[in-house]
Amino acid sequence: MLTFGVEEEYLLIDPVSGVPVPRAAEVLAAADLLSALRPEEAQHELLQVQVEVATPVCEHLAEGAAHLERLRGAVDEAARSVGCRIAAVGAAPFTGLTPVPVTDRARYRSARAEAPQLVDDLMLNGMHVHVGVPDREQGVAALNRIRPWLPVLVAMTVNSPFWGGRETGFAGWRTIHFDRWPASGQPPVFADAADYERRVTALEEAGLIRDRAGLYWHARLSERYPTIEVRAADVQLTVEEAELFAALTRAAVASALAEERRGAPLPRVQEEMLRAATWQAAHNGLGGDLVSPVDGRARPADAVVEEFLAYAAPGLADTGDGARVEVLLKDHRAAGTGAQRQRRAWQEGGRAGLLGLLLA
Repeated sequence: MLTFGVEEEYLLIDPVSGVPVPRAAEVLAAADLLSALRPEEAQHELLQVQVEVATPVCEHLAEGAAHLERLRGAVDEAARSVGCRIAAVGAAPFTGLTPVPVTDRARYRSARAEAPQLVDDLMLNGMHVHVGVPDREQGVAALNRIRPWLPVLVAMTVNSPFWGGRETGFAGWRTIHFDRWPASGQPPVFADAADYERRVTALEEAGLIRDRAGLYWHARLSERYPTIEVRAADVQLTVEEAELFAALTRAAVASALAEERRGAPLPRVQEEMLRAATWQAAHNGLGGDLVSPVDGRARPADAVVEEFLAYAAPGLADTGDGARVEVLLKDHRAAGTGAQRQRRAWQEGGRAGLLGLLLA
């Protein structure tokens, strides 16, 4: 059984205007007083309009969902106490004054000095799933094998169609935003763990990333935990959706490790195709075609999702999450992605309708 954990980033917004408010310090101070939160489960992010939570290490899917329910409830309670709310949205749909204050840490101040416009635009929130791996060698093997499927995960988890009060034309604007940083998008293929170390160290020594936290790839080895960290997903509107994609991410890693054990050949995907497939996934979500990692051809999103589910099926059998995922998938298909629901709310109720959805 592979262990897992989930990190979620939330936007702090004014409950009337929906504009991000820089109250992270106040929210976290209030959160520290709540018995529902354990030390360091809620933390600062780069910008003071964001907070991040992290579950403990989990073995069972229901355990992870219960922690997320607890964490979301407690942080929102803390936010309410200081006059704001949390929004589990991939990109800020409404923006106010800039520059947005950064958290007072050296690396964040340095980032602002080097790339002020990029930092101002980082009102972006992801869901990061850590999956335990036996060692870094097998972690690299899993990275190499799941990378062709990461655009499909992007498409399934899009929850950021609006930015600055406008429709962007993309279902996953967060993905497009992050691609402007030096080490972003899908990770490259690595020969082994030593190759991973050599190439990441080269990025650091060339000054292209300040440290390994600057690896904004959609999946990477964690430097703090014995895990691979899959960062492709927008933060999800609901706990149930977060539960679904945590399960599918863990299952994909389990399937990848099983492939590695039996010596299956590595998937061969052209780099330009994978990059374009990621852009397409962020643009279309599940509302158009996606590129199949199986044969590199475009086909309807539902068909490519079925291929991903087939890839993850052995992992779901290993984790025992198949029945729960089937229920969650049915609900997700009925409701639509977060991006689809945001667009419906905007069409039906304008700014107030969208804000109502985010606060619900």
